[in-house]
Amino acid sequence: QVQLVESGGGLVQAGGSLRLSCAASGSDISIRHMGWYRQAPGKQRELVAVITTGGSTNYADAVKGRFTISRDNAKNTVYLQMNSLKPEDTAVYYCNANLVHWGVYWGQGTQVTVSS
Repeated sequence: QVQLVESGGGLVQAGGSLRLSCAASGSDISIRHMGWYRQAPGKQRELVAVITTGGSTNYADAVKGRFTISRDNAKNTVYLQMNSLKPEDTAVYYCNANLVHWGVYWGQGTQVTVSS
């Protein structure tokens, strides 16, 4: 059984920062790419950022220059450093992992709320 456990969400004022973490646990975990998605009320889930095993990254235009994704392969953990947060960043943030043997897994989601 594979689990993705997220942490780090919360309430922050506009201009502030938060750091999200997502740790994958279970047996025989080999991870291809990992990423973060978000879903705001009434909207579809959208990609925020993705990182490959080798460290290549890709970001949504809306977060470029403000968010940074990173990973620790030894800990099977992915991070999302979010700076200069805006009210429009308010959403539930989901961790995503593409696993070699188990396919795609999602975390339970963590709420990020940015007040104006």
